[in-house]
Amino acid sequence: MERGDFNPRLENGPRVPATPYVAVLPYRFTFRALDPLFFPAGEAANTLRGALGMGLRRVSCPVECSSPGSDCNCPYARLFSPRDHAGPSGFADPPRPFVIRAAALDGSRLPAESRFSFDLHLFMNDSAALLRIAQAFQVFLADGLGRARGRVELTSIDLLNEARQPSIRVFSNCQLDIQPHSGLILPLSPHEEGTSEVDVEFVTPTELKHEGALVERPEFFILMARLRDRISALCTRYGPSPLPIDHSALIESARRVQLTASSLSWKSTERRSSRTGQRHPLGGFVGTVTYSGPLAEFLPWLRAGYWTGVGRQTVWGKGVIEPR
Repeated sequence: MERGDFNPRLENGPRVPATPYVAVLPYRFTFRALDPLFFPAGEAANTLRGALGMGLRRVSCPVECSSPGSDCNCPYARLFSPRDHAGPSGFADPPRPFVIRAAALDGSRLPAESRFSFDLHLFMNDSAALLRIAQAFQVFLADGLGRARGRVELTSIDLLNEARQPSIRVFSNCQLDIQPHSGLILPLSPHEEGTSEVDVEFVTPTELKHEGALVERPEFFILMARLRDRISALCTRYGPSPLPIDHSALIESARRVQLTASSLSWKSTERRSSRTGQRHPLGGFVGTVTYSGPLAEFLPWLRAGYWTGVGRQTVWGKGVIEPR
């Protein structure tokens, strides 16, 4: 497998806007199951996340990385366990540069020789990142995946377009395309006038915090505050620069938008740590809410939120939102 160079801001790619934006490289990974597989309900994304972490350790992590006090900059540390020693202690655990979208696999029983896919959205503009991720998942050709350790073979990786459909095949036959490809550039500035109502579906369990506590009712200014925090953190750490926005003014404007209808329910699920054996809750609310008010300023943020997720534990696919 050859090293590829993936850059979301290329001369022959989409023109990067001068206004605030977030960049994402969305990929679809397709596998062939060599043994029967089972993904417990609510656990598919966590199973794949854990597999990615173990695979990255195997293919890229030096022995000294796990020693006490180490400050390793290996691919495992940068992709799977980033740390920030320069800022306040509350920000020492920055967002991971990816999210996994595998909800469609929850509860699936797959026979041998069947194929399955999931999406991974990558926010790191790093030419070696996709190579390392592909290598990590190839580990499970021999080691197996999930509780039953069913063997799987990575067969293809496709870059998705904004319609979420495969547009360019970047990996097949154990070869990674070395040609540079452009990801999605998602502008955050308003480009529609007169929008006064929008439905937002919380597709996967979502947990939002406000003033240190989890909220049961996602008022619009709370949703926007957490979406602002999420996108701003991704752009600051993995983008070319922090977002040039007035953070406080954005949320003050968001207070003018009201939650006018709701059909939310709470979905309880949990994950089991393969390292410690402990179980951790992964629940949150799902369903649809309606927001009414001056919304033009916020629609690009809501659309970007599909790709980034919002709230807690987005790396496992929580917090997927769909504005309609």
